[in-house]
Amino acid sequence: MHALDAGGAGTAWRAIADSLPKPRAVLVASAHWETSLPMLGGAERPETIHDFSGFPPALYRLQYAAPGFPALAQQVAEVLKAAGHAPSVNGCRGLDHGAWVPLRWMYPEHDVPVVQVSVQPSLGTEHHLRLGEALAPLADDGVLVIGSGHVTHNLRDWALHRNDAAPLDYAVQFADWLHGRLVSGDRDAALDYRARAPSATRAHPSEEHFLPLFIAWGAAGHAPRVMRVHNAVEGAALSMDAYVFD
Repeated sequence: MHALDAGGAGTAWRAIADSLPKPRAVLVASAHWETSLPMLGGAERPETIHDFSGFPPALYRLQYAAPGFPALAQQVAEVLKAAGHAPSVNGCRGLDHGAWVPLRWMYPEHDVPVVQVSVQPSLGTEHHLRLGEALAPLADDGVLVIGSGHVTHNLRDWALHRNDAAPLDYAVQFADWLHGRLVSGDRDAALDYRARAPSATRAHPSEEHFLPLFIAWGAAGHAPRVMRVHNAVEGAALSMDAYVFD
């Protein structure tokens, strides 16, 4: 629904874009494209995928018509291969809502080319950090790497508590724990969050919404500056924190 009503999160996404030089392209890792091995979207004109149901008709009419960048998709695939990964390029894949909803606010003119990269939930956190580290040289080539997911993502709790006035304690505690690990650069603890973080399995019953964070963090290189630019829990259970790694 942030595609229709920016809210605090959409406003933060826009502010991030305004604070950065305009990139020549965006590479976005979305929680909503899961594959066994890394895959890049290589379509010339990626379609807007409405990968959800039961929402207002206005949401399905939205289109995000940014161009793709097949040459960049191929370049990224080669970079990942050189780092020991086994990527491929999908020339038909469009942009799912994990990609186009934030980009709708960041680059509303649809004038920045976009390539999407998938996540591999079966391969864990360290795989995604290493994936991001392999992408670090892209920053010097004018490519903005985005990880699109949630700091907490328990839809059952959201359904039960979305009208509550206050956030659930565990959502705040997990978000604060993560913030501490990111700011201190404690990658070992963050990678092992399922054993070390408070209420980790409740915060993430499955991992796909957490893994994009590690791609973005890794892509920022060694010991980046970490800035939390948005700190909020929506629907009692969904932490919408946003970070910039620089």
